[in-house]
Amino acid sequence: MLPRWATGLAALLFLASSSSRGEDTAAGRPLPDVRTFLEHVRENLRSDGELLSEYTFTERHTEARLDGDGGVKKTKTALYEVYPSDAPGKMYRRLIARDGKPIDPKELAEQDKKQEDRAERRRRELETETAADREKRLAKEEANRQKERAIVEEIFRMDDLVIEGRETIDGRSALRISFRPKPDYKPELEEARALQKLAGKAWLDEQNYQLVRIEAELLDSLGVGPGGLIRLQKGAQATFERRRVNQEIWLPAKATFRGAAKVLLFVLGRVSVTSEYGDYKKFSVSTSESVSTEKIPN
Repeated sequence: MLPRWATGLAALLFLASSSSRGEDTAAGRPLPDVRTFLEHVRENLRSDGELLSEYTFTERHTEARLDGDGGVKKTKTALYEVYPSDAPGKMYRRLIARDGKPIDPKELAEQDKKQEDRAERRRRELETETAADREKRLAKEEANRQKERAIVEEIFRMDDLVIEGRETIDGRSALRISFRPKPDYKPELEEARALQKLAGKAWLDEQNYQLVRIEAELLDSLGVGPGGLIRLQKGAQATFERRRVNQEIWLPAKATFRGAAKVLLFVLGRVSVTSEYGDYKKFSVSTSESVSTEKIPN
């Protein structure tokens, strides 16, 4: 799944001057007031990590190695059942199939045992924590939330945004916005420095003020992983799609990445990576409520 910036980006995409407003040539009606729409987006903004903590779902991960012409040399797949975890920001990704073959029951049991052990350690830590420990834990969680908000606010300041018009996606009206980093802006946060290397387009649902789709391109190489050891190369492309589930909530549907990477001087080659999300069910301790959404294809 793409990082938190994907949803956070939705909050900034309407921070454009009123001069960017105009007529939608397709519908022949004016685009909404930018600042008014922006306030609605902010009011409805929740990170996908927070939303997904309320659901179980499936994730199909496909990774393809590509040759110089873009042809597929090798493909591997993994299918996961994903469950909320007691730890903030964590999920239990239970591998149930690898390259189309079900995981052996013994391996499934080992995965479940490890998760149960982690959950038990978490419960013991919470039961035995002192008042000082609890205060420290809550302060850390609040610091993480503040950092996420700070990233969003910085993105507001660093991108040039242009409202291009509106399109119909899945029968719903969505505003299309292009974004590109301001060349002279110097980000203060490390995460914002990475986002400053992205440009592209985004679509937001006009009625629910929700992020529907992002298409982004990497303008310069970007270090990822521990210590930034792996470098994604300039020109890499990524997309992120969300869909309305059960006519009440927007959740991830698909994320893709296509591009080249290398470690130090060694080229890892071109890859195409896709994660598809579906089969969402409302999660609770006593029951799971099925909700309607498109299931992942076999």
